[in-house]
Amino acid sequence: MYYAFSVQQSRLVECRDCGHMMLHPPPSDEELSGIYGENYWLLDGSDDERQHFAQLKQATARNYLDLVKRCLGRHGGRLLEIGSGAGDLLTAAVELGYDVTGVERSEFACARAREMLGSSGRIVCGDIDRLSERDYYDVCVIADVIEHVKDPREFLRQVYELVRPGGIVIVATPSLQSWSARLMRTRWMEFKTEHLHYFSQETLHSLLFQTGLEPIAALPGHKVLSLKYIADHFEKYRVPMLSSAVKCVSRLLPAAIRKAPFRVVASGIVSVSVKKPKAARRKLSIIVPAYNEAATLEPVLRSVIEKKLEGLDKEIIVIESNSTDGTRDIVLKYRDHPGVKVILEDRARGKGHAVRTGLAHATGDYILIQDGDQEYDIEDYDVLLEPLESGKQAFILGSRHGGRTWKVRQFKGKPIMGMLLNFGHWVFKTLVNVTFGLSLDDPFTMYKVFRRDCIAGLTFECNRFDFDYELLIKIVRKGYRPVEIPVNYRSRSFSEGKKVSVVRDTWTWIRAIVKYRSVDLDVIAGWRAGISAKAPESVAAPAGAAGFLGRAG
Repeated sequence: MYYAFSVQQSRLVECRDCGHMMLHPPPSDEELSGIYGENYWLLDGSDDERQHFAQLKQATARNYLDLVKRCLGRHGGRLLEIGSGAGDLLTAAVELGYDVTGVERSEFACARAREMLGSSGRIVCGDIDRLSERDYYDVCVIADVIEHVKDPREFLRQVYELVRPGGIVIVATPSLQSWSARLMRTRWMEFKTEHLHYFSQETLHSLLFQTGLEPIAALPGHKVLSLKYIADHFEKYRVPMLSSAVKCVSRLLPAAIRKAPFRVVASGIVSVSVKKPKAARRKLSIIVPAYNEAATLEPVLRSVIEKKLEGLDKEIIVIESNSTDGTRDIVLKYRDHPGVKVILEDRARGKGHAVRTGLAHATGDYILIQDGDQEYDIEDYDVLLEPLESGKQAFILGSRHGGRTWKVRQFKGKPIMGMLLNFGHWVFKTLVNVTFGLSLDDPFTMYKVFRRDCIAGLTFECNRFDFDYELLIKIVRKGYRPVEIPVNYRSRSFSEGKKVSVVRDTWTWIRAIVKYRSVDLDVIAGWRAGISAKAPESVAAPAGAAGFLGRAG
């Protein structure tokens, strides 16, 4: 952690590894008690003002409840809201058939919530440790709360215990990646004494993942506001220049316009996660596509099987695509090996198709793609996995450009071929970087290592080497930024079995960049489709997977 700047009288520090920001030391309980008074939630004012603010909050609450329906496929069930305020979301949830419980620390807000709900719901005044239920709630909504919590990790561990297996947790919080945070920088209106933690999507998702709540998606934090609400907010929580400007504009407009509601994304994100069973140890899924690799596959498989991973179990998923050189015979020797799954395809449809088949059978917390051609060094696993295991990052690329020597495409006796392929690499690398706002040296490396939540809800369709582009682009568009780590690499030539086609594959790469730049990624719908299928162990592979042999240890 290093000092970034001050928020009023508090020091704001930032983690050098992950970018998480927090107040350190945090304000005292006495300071916070002075902040959380009756009018903190804008509960004071005339009855007309309170009714107007309640209508806005209930409209925002309905957005959250619509999201709950998208996740659960229905309205209804046991809903817990932590930080329930005056009960606006709970009131809207009761109308939709939910059995509601709210937890709120403010006695003023609790009194207002009980008045609104009557006997239709339960309000608990205090912290969530006052709840005794375990594995009980179908959904938990935590809106604009986690940034106030002193220990978010312990808080989410408690949430995990309250929600049933498969239950949904929705967390709304200001985001360091929001347009307002990027624009206003140190003057961002969310930098407040009572906000103890500041998240990006990746730091929030890492924390959720570590506490057993597997992230599905992060969505823009839409809220329903009015100009009057915004003016009153900035009058109370003043931001230099901005507060005065909003006040002046508000005074010039008629009351009807000041109170007109509109939907806007200002500062926040809404993260959706699902409760998963906790295992004693994390698991790594190693996906090995194999087609006509008889000369190199067996030493690769032996090395992967023998590789010791401290603190991790592993499953090896080998997808054999009906080779013509004896590769299938090699693969079949491992079909009864503990920890190895063998999947046999009836014909070759491309590396991308084979990897997609492997992903459909992967059950690990982390996923790594391993070719069977000995171009990459299996001893690099440790350095690639460390950022995932420590929670610093979610998506790692093993860069062939790292280190002191140029290791990409050096073909002995064919310098012109190597030069042309390396130039093509530079062209496509630049195109990807410019199109998606990245700064990668080697976006097309085989060593892509990522947490399972990076691909939750994503569907893939590419069959050849354009799958490398599809996988990278969709994970990036889902909000995960890859980090490159140098790895060892020895390129093989076309005569040694390299299968990429300069003529055929180049056009598929261009198509992938163009298509996946704009295609709609409905992650929630994709996730719902996945869980609506059979049990995870029997998820259907892409068409063409002819058989499944072997067992996992």
